[in-house]
Amino acid sequence: MRGRRRDRAGMSVLLLAILLGAAPAAAEDWLLIPMDLAQTNHLRAYGHAFHSLQAGENVSWLLNYRGGSFLMRATARARLDARLLGVACEELGDAAAAAVRTLVATENMEDVLLEKAPRIAVYTPPYAQPWDDAVMLALDYADIPYDVVYDREVLVDRLREYDWLHLHHEDFTGQSGKFYSLQLEPWYLEQKEFNENLARELGFDGVWRLKHAVALKIAQYVEEGGFLFAMCSATDTIDIALAFLGVDIVPSEYDGDPLDALHEDKRDDARAFAFTGFSLVTDPLVYEYSNIDTSDYAQLRGPEADYFTLFSFSAKIDPVPTMLVQDHVAVVNGFMGQTTGFRRPLLKRAVTILAQVEGTDEVRYLHGKRGRGTFTFLGGHDPEDYQHAVGDPPTDLDLHPTSPGYRLVLNNVLFPAARKKPQKT
Repeated sequence: MRGRRRDRAGMSVLLLAILLGAAPAAAEDWLLIPMDLAQTNHLRAYGHAFHSLQAGENVSWLLNYRGGSFLMRATARARLDARLLGVACEELGDAAAAAVRTLVATENMEDVLLEKAPRIAVYTPPYAQPWDDAVMLALDYADIPYDVVYDREVLVDRLREYDWLHLHHEDFTGQSGKFYSLQLEPWYLEQKEFNENLARELGFDGVWRLKHAVALKIAQYVEEGGFLFAMCSATDTIDIALAFLGVDIVPSEYDGDPLDALHEDKRDDARAFAFTGFSLVTDPLVYEYSNIDTSDYAQLRGPEADYFTLFSFSAKIDPVPTMLVQDHVAVVNGFMGQTTGFRRPLLKRAVTILAQVEGTDEVRYLHGKRGRGTFTFLGGHDPEDYQHAVGDPPTDLDLHPTSPGYRLVLNNVLFPAARKKPQKT
């Protein structure tokens, strides 16, 4: 399944090489990719920065400077790539670039060096459509290459080949996405059969046992230094699976045998990434896994009144959370998912809140460390489709090239490329 998304990127590189062969030599000035309101295509600007890293060029990510702008050498390749992607750029001489760096050094800003394009994997089943996953849409639109992995690859430790892993609309509890009310739909039956067959092929007695094993492998990947980014139902179901690792919490309606009556006595929230003290929802007719999710509150507000606020951080003291909240706005329109947000009282103390709904205990975006790696959870399914439903058409990102919500996704894509600062002793 590797290489599924490499072809498009390969053709782009080939086209670029052909055009560069005919392009005149450019002066060694600097290219500033503004990320404030002057930018015409924020999403493809991330692709431009990624392409520069692929070409072996360093990129400076100027945190809090004009919305988190990028600064790089103005090579012929970089100039042409900006034109091909429709990304606004400004050319600077050495003196102007030095002035920008001086401003960044003296204000609540930071110059973070990006050095190497991260190797990206998206965890998704083979029957999924690309528009089911907002991150796949964003990566394709920005022309950022990635590989697709699923349970087979995870269980044989293929995740070690990647720096960054994305999880989206996934159910690690083994409850078929809690779509029991739609159990007669053809797509539901096909997906349920696929996962049951896959579990048997991989030697597991039940889908939930397979999913728990996969969740554990993902946790180990993060502990060993991997970067995890999850959205929608993957955010809470992986923590539920880890807390109840090896314990049957699946009602009989899904797999024919009852859940473990002593499951609460066997839980260990210390294994979870972000949440603790949550209560399970075991009714198969309730489209909810636990009380972590805040979808009910968002539903009451509706699309006109649902928005969340990004936290502000000290760029020099907290560069990591600062990277993750770079945007050209401070308030982002909300969007729902099976898991829309997270109840603040259920967060572990070490978790960093990146965004929340003002005046509530609803957290929409969070970050934390685990072992040598990190995890970042963003609630909701699609930043430009408020209440995405099964069978809805894909979001056309040509209509949303400056989407603040999609920018949060792409901040996470570039995050692993940052040079790690030496730890203080």
